[in-house]
Amino acid sequence: MTRLLPLFFIFSLFFSLSSSKTLKRDVKALNEIKASLGWRVVYAWVGDDPCGDGNLPPWSGVTCSLQGDYRVVTELEVYAVSIVGPFPIAVTNLLDLTRLDLHNNKLTGPIPPQIGRLKRLKILNLRWNKLQDVLPAEIGELKSLTHLYLSFNSLKGEIPKELATLPELRYLYLHQNRFSGRIPAELGTLQKLQHLDVGNNHLVGTIRQLIRIDGCFPSLRNLYLNDNYLTGGVPAELASLTNLEIL
Repeated sequence: MTRLLPLFFIFSLFFSLSSSKTLKRDVKALNEIKASLGWRVVYAWVGDDPCGDGNLPPWSGVTCSLQGDYRVVTELEVYAVSIVGPFPIAVTNLLDLTRLDLHNNKLTGPIPPQIGRLKRLKILNLRWNKLQDVLPAEIGELKSLTHLYLSFNSLKGEIPKELATLPELRYLYLHQNRFSGRIPAELGTLQKLQHLDVGNNHLVGTIRQLIRIDGCFPSLRNLYLNDNYLTGGVPAELASLTNLEIL
């Protein structure tokens, strides 16, 4: 009898998920995104409900979860399908997203400040696009974020200090952009940051300025600063980063 309980639980969960309605806000947002994407994505998005309805499965790349009496979109993964055009701003209406992966497409223009609305987002992967302009300060409102992948774009301006207000951040990839100015020393206050890659930008300053805060980067293992305009060499103080394995 006890062996049947897991199966019963799984069946009940599946039945609840399939019989529940998808939150109208998410249906509207996904249909707006659908209207803005190219045929490579749209051809696989059939039916009126992105979470699936009756005989139709969820749309490709869309993951839904049950929240109360409704299904909500928690993950959106649409990558390597040559999406062309600006970042689809309707994505920022999917307020329950925990993962957003649009990497290896041809997205252009800025990351909109509305990105800060995605309070539950843990993983944001936008690398290998053609995104431009400055990284909005609102990125600092994503307090649940653990992984931020923005490498291989054309983002410019200074790296925002607001990134240092993300308490859960573990992986920060800003490689191969056009960031300028100094690397914010405030990043050293991120207690869980393990990997920091800011290589191949236009950054200036010294490593000593980056690690000037006492007790900085307590969890950092990998630090990539290559191909910038940093001066001053490698300071002896770097030895205080006891977990550092790669520089």
